[in-house]
Amino acid sequence: QVELVESGGGSVQAGGSLRLSCVGSRRTFNSYTMGWFRQAPGQERQFVASINWSGGETNYADSREGRFTISRDNAKNTVYLQMNSLKPEDTAVYYCAAGLNVQRMGVSSPRSYDYWGQGTQVTVSS
Repeated sequence: QVELVESGGGSVQAGGSLRLSCVGSRRTFNSYTMGWFRQAPGQERQFVASINWSGGETNYADSREGRFTISRDNAKNTVYLQMNSLKPEDTAVYYCAAGLNVQRMGVSSPRSYDYWGQGTQVTVSS
């Protein structure tokens, strides 16, 4: 079992920045691919970004590449999502997730991930 706790959400104006953090509970945290997803009211959960166990491979949803940066610090059992130039359409609950075997269904599929955090709200006003 891996417990994930997100933090760093909040309310910002359009054009602002936020950095989300997700801390994992297990020492084997560095074995997991980590992903960030988001879900707005009435919408399906959407892939935002992922990072492999070493941090050497990252993937982004096309619409967010360039504004968002995912990174991880395995010594701190933490994955980050730096979000810049935020837009009102980025408003959502953001979730981090951990998965061991993501290759079969792909890093962008929620079904690839075994553990999820409780989410953190991001609200961007125009």
